[in-house]
Amino acid sequence: MSASRTPFRFVAMSRRAAITGAALAAMALSACGGSGGAGPAEGDMAKGAAEGAKVTVVEYASVTCVGCAAWQRDVWPEFKKKYVDTNQVRYVFREFPTPPQDVAVAGFLLGRCAAAKSGNSEDYFRVVEDMLTSHPGLTPGQPGFPEMLQRIRTGLGFSQEEYLACVTDEAAIAAMEERIRAGQAAGVSGTPTFFVNDKVVADRSLEGLSAAIDAELAK
Repeated sequence: MSASRTPFRFVAMSRRAAITGAALAAMALSACGGSGGAGPAEGDMAKGAAEGAKVTVVEYASVTCVGCAAWQRDVWPEFKKKYVDTNQVRYVFREFPTPPQDVAVAGFLLGRCAAAKSGNSEDYFRVVEDMLTSHPGLTPGQPGFPEMLQRIRTGLGFSQEEYLACVTDEAAIAAMEERIRAGQAAGVSGTPTFFVNDKVVADRSLEGLSAAIDAELAK
């Protein structure tokens, strides 16, 4: 897909951002499934236990993924209560943008800017979780995602100028490209994809994840 066909409706992106969006669109990511690696990576955003915990759960996800939104709604609250809040596992969220990728990339960049501004990674998760819980009625290509970003931007107290600077930051875009390429190189092909201590878990229900996690905790 050429950069001219990439639907950047929500903001006048820099040329580099447009190229990035076109490259992401060319990935043709599926809605679910995939496999890959889960070792520590630069730029990881995590909750729960500290790095080096006995069990690490890695989720590759996108803020524009319908399946990810469903998992956030149906599984995350109990998963968080059972394993994250009790520091039994280290939960790592990894960005893997799905259509519309331009919006997903902007959402992730905004989350990282929010965390950098406050010095608190919880603000990154606040943006991610806000997008995931707000868009179940939206589908890729449907109007609404850009407006959601603007609403979140306002809630964070970002001016339009700060928002534009954030989502067109070439260094941040390049770093995200590296994270996406690392996921692809490891074999990740879709979202949401979960790993428990480097082993992919196909059953992403609470029961399926619990079986894998509890087996590792028992070792």
